[in-house]
Amino acid sequence: MSELKLMKGNEALAEAAIRAGADAYFGYPITPQSEVIEYLMTEQPEKRTGMVVLQAESEVAAINMVYGAASTGKKVMTSSSSPGISLKLEGISYLAGAELPAVIVNVVRGGPGLGTIQPSQADYFQSVKGGGHGDYHLYVLAPSSVQEMADFVEDAFDIAFKYRAPVLILSDGLIGQMMEKVELKDQQERLTDEEVIKRHDSWATTGKTNRERNIITSLDLVSEKMEARVHRLMAKYKKMEEEDLRFEKIMCDDADYLFVAYGSSARIAQKAVELGREKGLKVGLLRPITLFPFPKKQLLDLADQVKGMLSVEMSAGQMVEDVKLAVEHKVPVEHFGRTGGIIHTPEEVLEALEQKIIKENGSIRYHKTRESSIL
Repeated sequence: MSELKLMKGNEALAEAAIRAGADAYFGYPITPQSEVIEYLMTEQPEKRTGMVVLQAESEVAAINMVYGAASTGKKVMTSSSSPGISLKLEGISYLAGAELPAVIVNVVRGGPGLGTIQPSQADYFQSVKGGGHGDYHLYVLAPSSVQEMADFVEDAFDIAFKYRAPVLILSDGLIGQMMEKVELKDQQERLTDEEVIKRHDSWATTGKTNRERNIITSLDLVSEKMEARVHRLMAKYKKMEEEDLRFEKIMCDDADYLFVAYGSSARIAQKAVELGREKGLKVGLLRPITLFPFPKKQLLDLADQVKGMLSVEMSAGQMVEDVKLAVEHKVPVEHFGRTGGIIHTPEEVLEALEQKIIKENGSIRYHKTRESSIL
């Protein structure tokens, strides 16, 4: 049966990995995600399910252990926080190039550099634009609650194996450290070696049987073959957009103005919607749940309805660029955010909408036409 507990986001994610039947976790501690590996070490899942938990000597070692284990068709996961993810990027690019399923978790902290251990959303570009070298994307899930920290683990494994691609859960220090009630799913059994061979023998290094040998690599020195590999990846990403795009619309049906926010910022923006409605402003929220694929069409459709959009982020402005591209200049799009680990308030978000988009009381106003927005 499912179980209700009060847990930190990091702990809920770790427990969910055990219950999802993960085969292995390889990681390295870094604030504010250290509770993930601490919880797994304390719980000793190898005694519960046989799951391997190993603290590697570095982030670079951890991601390459993931690469090796993923090549055998096993369900493997790693987690880190911003600087640690930067160190893993070469290995993540290898995973994408070799078409290997794996789950990667980033509990984002402020940057650049070592920055601060406080929450941030400034890893958006790194996450959705590839991050590492080459033409590739990660499928990116952005939880906004402790419950989603748990739920998205199983979802991430499902997507990773559906597309044979690495999946990123992009959280932040606020959700990772906060405590909420979470309903944990029943324990899944790990696949036996025989079951892994039956499911993944066509590509995984399960041991040569009555087939040609499988070679796992991201290297191809024949340009035409490498180009074909990249085209195959692009076709996967297009299919992700068609079949596995996720988003949430809150009070958008009659909205005149729209917040666009994900993760922690979406929670704050949802309260700002309530405050705006109390003041008589018809405000709505579109929350991207997948940051890649991004809900471009949904934003473009809303651009025919609303008078302006405010991208709310705990960063100097990153997702706002994708919002602007999505709406094709039909309506004004502005950014509001705090950096350095400072978390904005709903009141600040609403005030930013009023000052940057609505611009009442005789100030300059935007006038919307169907084709474009002019100042």
